[in-house]
Amino acid sequence: MPDTVEINDAVFCTHLKERCDDCPYDGREENDSFYGLDSIDRDAIECPPVTQNKDGVYQCKKHGSSECNQCFGWKKQISRAIQAAKKAGRS
Repeated sequence: MPDTVEINDAVFCTHLKERCDDCPYDGREENDSFYGLDSIDRDAIECPPVTQNKDGVYQCKKHGSSECNQCFGWKKQISRAIQAAKKAGRS
């Protein structure tokens, strides 16, 4: 399994992708289950531009926060991706 990083409770590969063809890595099911959502074939969520602080914690570049709900609103992003997948008939 490829190396992973955690950004405000969501898991990504070291390329900062939830689903990556380079590793290969797919963290969709793990992230879905963390937030108590049923996993389906949905599009991957996108990680915004991030930096690491001196302690190695990822934070959004836009607000400089490691707990930024605006940039790291993973549950909302995952829920939207699940709804879009259901509308597209991928459930």
